[in-house]
Amino acid sequence: MTEPTYILRSPQVAARRIGDELMIMSGQASAVFSLNETAALLWDAADGRTPLQEIVRTRICPRYAVDVDTALADALELVQGLAGHGILQVADRPFAETDG
Repeated sequence: MTEPTYILRSPQVAARRIGDELMIMSGQASAVFSLNETAALLWDAADGRTPLQEIVRTRICPRYAVDVDTALADALELVQGLAGHGILQVADRPFAETDG
């Protein structure tokens, strides 16, 4: 069994829904990212307390009829890419509660 992975939306970016797209604006990288539906599901669920494995099992697998192992591998790759752009933060333990 793999260690739990927790994801948190970066406070350094701004997100806006424009139609069916989720746009992420990063002032730090001077870039705009358009997230596809799967990436937007992960972004929406990135509360820093829910394990990625649970997000995949409860939100991704039922929606796309994909097995957990495949979906988790794909989600981990996607999350690492988003973290590399500073869009998500990734940790092996829950993030501390924050005010606001």
